[in-house]
Amino acid sequence: MLMLISPAKALDESARPANLNFTHADFLSQSAELMQVVKPLEPNELSQLMHISDDLAQLNFDRNQAWCKPTENDGVSKQAVLMFKGDVYQGLDAGSLDKKGLDYAQTHLRILSGLYGLLKPLDLMRPYRLEMGTKLANPQGKDLYAFWGDSLTKALNKTLVQAGKPVVNLASNEYFKAIKPKLLDAPVVTPIFKDLKKGEYKIISFYAKKARGLMVRYAIDHQLENAEDLKYFDYAGYKFAPQLSSEKDWVFTRDSAD
Repeated sequence: MLMLISPAKALDESARPANLNFTHADFLSQSAELMQVVKPLEPNELSQLMHISDDLAQLNFDRNQAWCKPTENDGVSKQAVLMFKGDVYQGLDAGSLDKKGLDYAQTHLRILSGLYGLLKPLDLMRPYRLEMGTKLANPQGKDLYAFWGDSLTKALNKTLVQAGKPVVNLASNEYFKAIKPKLLDAPVVTPIFKDLKKGEYKIISFYAKKARGLMVRYAIDHQLENAEDLKYFDYAGYKFAPQLSSEKDWVFTRDSAD
């Protein structure tokens, strides 16, 4: 199986671990093309485009001006799975993985990215902010979905040869829209996480995001190859709810948060 997750806005820009292997992203030429569009944008333009504060716009303007293809010795680049630190990545807790766990993740996990397209966990990346849903006009069209077209789907198909089927969609709707399921050489299953609130099971964003990372961690810890085994996922008190699930949407519920 191949798991997909979204990136995170929050980044851990501490130094890259010196003893940890790294790889290079497959779409760096396309990333450089996008940066040619983004770099000329002034902070006020970034603020309007991304709907962010003036301070964040200035921070990302500075990041854009300094951006170049990530390298081992640039003092900034870091493995993607360690650079991102949002809710999903708190659940995943990649910093505590051993070599066996990281090797498994490198084969079975991909991170969708507005700038980098598709990242392997150990791919080097530089800090950035460019969400997939950003309406950034570019030579391919009006937004990033047009820019990436079906290239990410084709890349996933190549990855599936090694990782196996199906695709387990643990990404947000914004990011999974960059994939064309009809062109995938595999079925897609989407785990959905719900918490009990006022007598009803509901998706609570913070908990659901963290649960996506926890499910990836569960797969890594158990070295799963069969997606059906994800139905035994029990981290943080979640359990599979077959009565709420369908063939493609697997619902997991819990009655109380940790």
